Amino acid sequence: MKNMNTKNTITAGKDLAEADKALILVHGRGASPEDILFLADELNVGGYALLAPRAKGNSWYPYSFLAPPAQNEPYLSSALQVLKDLVADVEAAGIPSENIFFLGFSQGACLTLEFVARNAAKYGGVVGLTGGLIGDKVYPDQYKGDFQGTPVFLGTSHPDPHVPVDRVHATADLLKQLNANVTEQVYENMGHTISQHEIDTVNRLIFKN
Repeated sequence: MKNMNTKNTITAGKDLAEADKALILVHGRGASPEDILFLADELNVGGYALLAPRAKGNSWYPYSFLAPPAQNEPYLSSALQVLKDLVADVEAAGIPSENIFFLGFSQGACLTLEFVARNAAKYGGVVGLTGGLIGDKVYPDQYKGDFQGTPVFLGTSHPDPHVPVDRVHATADLLKQLNANVTEQVYENMGHTISQHEIDTVNRLIFKN
């Protein structure tokens, strides 16, 4: 895998040089790439190259995703750069953006959604499990591009101890403005976890192998 810091990215599935599709999985605060890769066992991603970057200290940024963005710098910009570099590595291996997929949970979902919204393009699909755009409010001016109908799934609990449902709604609205095909699902009292229904839904909508 050219130019990839394999020390900080765990890979699984098909070798990137041989795969037609790639899935970037982004773990949450206090978790690890090994943790999020277990989820891939439940997804229809046979034949995908799987890439899971590791956050320094197991956290992508120090404060709540609802803090003013400046409070989470320089960590937030560094974390976004990790995803940008990963996408560049995947594209350099010959996989176009429309065959690149993203999935994140919790803090990883926030980072994933922030990255794709700042770099909207035709991707294979985006899955944000209990997360939303980062900041004390949504700042529309920092998001640009065109998703060109990219399927996006946003799933969350109401209530959730870390992610207000209003931010998930606002995230869905912003992504739709960038021409994403958004499916939003709110689960009453699910807790801060991933449900089987979410897995089944993303397999149906995103991972259609």
